[in-house]
Amino acid sequence: MKQLPVLFRLLADPGRAASLGLADWDLALRQATSTNLAPALLALLEAHGLLAQVPAQPRAQLEWVRALAQRHRQAVRFEVECIQQALGEKAAPLLLLKGAAYAMAGLRAGAGRLFADIDIMVPKARLDEVEGALMLHGWVTAQHDAYDQRYYRQWMHELPPMQHVRRRTSIDVHHAILPETAPVRPDPAKLRAAAVPIVGNPGLATLAPGDMVLHSAVHLFFDGEFDKGARDLLDLHRLFEEFGPRPGFWEALPARARALELGRPLFYALRYGRRLFGTPVPDAVLAALAPLGPNPLLLALMDALFERALLPMHASCDDAFTPAARFALYVRGNWLRMPPLLLARHLFHKAFLSKKHQPETA
Repeated sequence: MKQLPVLFRLLADPGRAASLGLADWDLALRQATSTNLAPALLALLEAHGLLAQVPAQPRAQLEWVRALAQRHRQAVRFEVECIQQALGEKAAPLLLLKGAAYAMAGLRAGAGRLFADIDIMVPKARLDEVEGALMLHGWVTAQHDAYDQRYYRQWMHELPPMQHVRRRTSIDVHHAILPETAPVRPDPAKLRAAAVPIVGNPGLATLAPGDMVLHSAVHLFFDGEFDKGARDLLDLHRLFEEFGPRPGFWEALPARARALELGRPLFYALRYGRRLFGTPVPDAVLAALAPLGPNPLLLALMDALFERALLPMHASCDDAFTPAARFALYVRGNWLRMPPLLLARHLFHKAFLSKKHQPETA
């Protein structure tokens, strides 16, 4: 494996901050900007008391993103409160996923993390009343194409994305963490049953620590688009760093992954977290998950793909094979989400029949 990007080396070991020259800092900040990780880098340096050791010019650029991160954090809290008010007892407690969960729970993975949508999870049987309540409070579906509506409602694990008519903020309402058409379907009832309340935020909950890790792994390694791959892998790294020291976390994680049929994405999360960020993973856990990973030949191929696609989307991180790696993983992601005939139909529709490909009329 070639040398890791300077941004990854800095995120894995913030102590390098004092030894980087201006050229390295310039490159690190350009890589961070391309992946929306500059606020996360600022938060990490501050958490380690290292911001003062950064040279003046890059430190000024980092200070500039502080206001952005603060506004984002305030906006997330306000939006979550609005969703709580809209849903009331229809989704009590309100189960937050991904970025909103990290932020509202005060986890390290939420520090400086930027995201566009609030993700929540509700029982499938309550989707209609939850959607109705949100619509009454100003959220409307962002998908107007009849095919897209059917695609989400019949086959996916979430409603079509909804956007507030005034604030233009977005919400994704999930009822599961993988599509109805995926080859593995973790029981969402098990996830909801193990959810934990957010201390200091009455009426809010997150997935249990192990389940939060597994959902993050699924989100990254079942997807086909990696424009946010570096951010999502950093999420996993920070979650492992925070939850790993908790008694029993590592011992329970492989068994929970097996129970939810998520051993393969967890295997990849641990492997590439360790290889790209130096994530501290006990050898016994890797050994326990090795049988759930791919065979050696396939693993060599996945290494070649993921170790390119998970890097920042910046020219300094690309090589001649990066575009092919990203395309291959895009195909893989769609293949994992739908059976072949449905996938062929879906891709044909998106390529030739969706509205964006139809000629405009005056």
